[in-house]
Amino acid sequence: MKYFGTDGFRGEANVDLTVEHAYKIGRYVGWYYGARKGVKARVVLGKDTRLSSYMFESALTAGLVASGADVYMLHVIPTPGLAYETVDGRFDCGIMISASHNPYKDNGIKLVNSEGYKMDEEVLELIEEYIDSRDQLPLATGDSIGATIDYMQGRNRYIGYLIASANFSLQGVKVGLDCANGAASSVAKPVFDALGADVRVINNAPNGYNINVDCGSTHIDRLRRHVVEQGLDVGFAYDGDADRCLAVDERGNVVDGDLILYVCGVYLNKHGRLSGGTVVPTVMSNFGLLKALEQAHLSYETTGVGDKNVYACMRKNHYSLGGEPSGHTIFGDIERTGDGIMTSLRVMEVIRAERETLSTLCAPVKMYPQNLVNVRVKDKEAAMEDEAVKAAIQEASDFLGDRGRVLVRASGTEPLIRVLAEAPTKDLCKEANAFVLKALESLRAEE
Repeated sequence: MKYFGTDGFRGEANVDLTVEHAYKIGRYVGWYYGARKGVKARVVLGKDTRLSSYMFESALTAGLVASGADVYMLHVIPTPGLAYETVDGRFDCGIMISASHNPYKDNGIKLVNSEGYKMDEEVLELIEEYIDSRDQLPLATGDSIGATIDYMQGRNRYIGYLIASANFSLQGVKVGLDCANGAASSVAKPVFDALGADVRVINNAPNGYNINVDCGSTHIDRLRRHVVEQGLDVGFAYDGDADRCLAVDERGNVVDGDLILYVCGVYLNKHGRLSGGTVVPTVMSNFGLLKALEQAHLSYETTGVGDKNVYACMRKNHYSLGGEPSGHTIFGDIERTGDGIMTSLRVMEVIRAERETLSTLCAPVKMYPQNLVNVRVKDKEAAMEDEAVKAAIQEASDFLGDRGRVLVRASGTEPLIRVLAEAPTKDLCKEANAFVLKALESLRAEE
């Protein structure tokens, strides 16, 4: 696709993604769903806290109502909250304005269908055609013009849903939250407060510019210090739109998405709630996680990178748990997308039920050292199909055997081949990578 990638239409605000793009997306979506139904479309709209989100909210709203759609405005809300309310409120579709973990200068527009899943590609293709065309859609007139509705009760219902999903008390538990100055700022603390936790929040004062700046799941050192200095039991860090969550244990150690998969997978399996006894990580998950899952007698099925691929595998095979090291964790029995706040609640459920610290729950997993080398090549597709490269990958795999693995893949956005080795020592990683790097030498691009 030209505009919509795996995570929506994203780019620098008014450079790659402009206000005109947003207006035309609104125009087409409002017309498309209205024409299908024969009555006004109902669209729910949410945003994160970055400066340009308000501009895009106005442009989308103008386009939607001009095409005759009624727009229900959630204002600032996590992306998973938008997806939840799209289903709960029986809307035709939902639109989220966010660039997730990106800097404030970037923004994005993500569409979800009436079932809360990422929008069907055929619809996105139609939107792209309209953006690039000079076709004119009919403008609504008279009482056919759409209305805007302040839909704050939708956000309140989402908060209520999160609270109701937790059948435990957090009374006496000291919890640190890093809201990344993003969409979690108005949601996470009320949820933990309602469950009785002693909540210590940082980075929950968004000003339009500070989203993800030295904070949140992409800059977790501040939360690590916060947990240790305040003597907290656990900490959770979200990204800008709160669909990711990383944790920090009571010792200040980072608990990434792989460790969260292990902790929750073992617990759910123990209680008969892990469908098929299977966890769904991606190819980027640490080899140590895979070994630990095997030792815990759990199966796993790896997918390509991206929560979209994780959920597709889960949905196809009816699995109930999957995710990425970055903190996109999906609990398939209760949600359709990663939800950072829900992830933190599920981790707290394990801690409370097992009466163990998070460090103890993570202890069986021994993360393997990694060595990642990016090689700039002339043609990444040709490099991946090169027979010498394929043979070198096999040599590296044979060299490591069951001690580790080598993963070679093309970058999705740059002319790079990413060569990743995992093994018990860094020296072994480098030795394994050397086989592949030598084969790629003749395919390198000129500096």
